Parts: sequence; structure tokens; C-alpha cells
Amino acid sequence: MAVQPEGAPCWADAMFNDVEGAKRFYGDVLGWTFGESAPEYGNYTQAYANGKAVAAVAPPMAEQEGQSQWCLYFASRDATATATKIREAGGEVVMEPMEVGEFGTMCLACDPAGVVFGVWQSGTHEGFEAMAEPGAYCWAEVFTREPEKSDAFFPAVFPYSAKQMEDDQIDFRIFDLDDRSVLGRMKMTDDFPPEVPPYINVYFTVADCDEAVARATKLGGIVRFGPVDTPFGRFAALSDPQGANFSVIDITKTEGEMPKVTAVS
Repeated sequence: MAVQPEGAPCWADAMFNDVEGAKRFYGDVLGWTFGESAPEYGNYTQAYANGKAVAAVAPPMAEQEGQSQWCLYFASRDATATATKIREAGGEVVMEPMEVGEFGTMCLACDPAGVVFGVWQSGTHEGFEAMAEPGAYCWAEVFTREPEKSDAFFPAVFPYSAKQMEDDQIDFRIFDLDDRSVLGRMKMTDDFPPEVPPYINVYFTVADCDEAVARATKLGGIVRFGPVDTPFGRFAALSDPQGANFSVIDITKTEGEMPKVTAVS
């Protein structure tokens, strides 16, 4: 795939105490295969769906043990400039921009509500080689208890326009790049235990949502929501055996009318 435009989700990875266990789980649930680990880069290991790079897994750094979670990266033409925007918008740069060999430059940050995300300035590694195909990334949503902070932050850092879903039951916003929707924002309800921090929920495409859920639960995953039919596809929210949250979605099975949205000025 071509280099993604500024602000587009372009990569996802996660750290696991038990990397081999994670590889078995996602290999079975999402059909991933894995490349060789790279000792010079913290045993970072890429995952492939049908031969295309779609994500990566790695062991945690010393201070992050036991904190498995998926991290979504947003494309940047200049990671240092993006880090400056993050600070100016009230966010925190957790890891300063760092060159990763010839592959690119990364940094880690969080928004003012504590939502962690990554920034990726591509070199030879341009990010996802597939999207919206079985096993590949499809969509993501910021889950936060302080939506007003995220709503102000992300369009200040990236060139997003926003629209609000017209629904009295949920508080949901969509961020667009030009005419392409690239990120959702969901207000966390009381259904989320208070100890669950805000996070970005990453969706991976599957050929059959129910089969993926069955495989996940058989391997120790936990169903948090669904499966349920929506106008966007049939999806379910899960936690893997090491506590990382993610969702699976069959985008070919849609039901119902698309929700109404209102542009946000």
C-alpha cells in the first residue's frame, strides 16, 4: 500500500509477556503467520495475513510488563513536528521521536484524557500492507470517559473534520480525512469497569465473526460485547488471554440503516 496521508491509521502493534502465546492466539483467531523476530529491535515480530504485513507483536519493555494493549499508530510526515503539536494541544509525548533504523521514526503519546497512541513517520516500512481484508486492520475507536478532551485534541494534531452521530443512546463521533472516515470516538459508559483506562479499540477484519469469536473463547479470550449486526458489519468486542482489547468484524454482513450524523464546526 502507498504511504498513508497525515493522520491516517497506518500500523498497530502490541506488547505481550507471553509472545508465543499471543502468536498462537492471533494465529488461530485471525489466521496470522509471523516473521522472524528482530533481536536488534527488541524481538519485534511482524504478523502477516495472506503474506501481507498487518501488525506486530513484541515482548514488553521493563516498565510495561503486564500491560498488554494494542497501540494504533497515525501517519506523520514529520514525527518531530507532530510531537510539538501533541504538546501544544495538551497531550503528552511519552516517548520522544526515535529513528528505527531505515524503517522510519516513531513516537508514543497520549491525549489529555490519557488515551495512548503512536505516531509513525515512514521510511522503508510504510505501515499496513493490507486493510479491510480478512486478518487485516479495518477500523479503530477512541474509548474515553472525557470525550470533550479527545474531541478537541485529535483535530488539533491531525487534519481531521468531525461529525457527531445523532443517537440519544450513545455519544459517538467520527473523524474524517477529506471524504474518508478514519477514526471513531466513543464515550465510555458505566458498563466499563472503573479500572479500565481509556484506550483505542482496534478492529480486525474476519471472514466470519461468530467463528472468530468461537475460536477466541476456546483459547481463553473473553467476549466483552456481541456478536451483533450493524450497518457497518457484524462485530464483537473481545479481550485476549493476556488482557489486550480488540474487536473482530465481518464487513460483508451488514444490517440496518446507516446512522444519521451532523457535521461539527
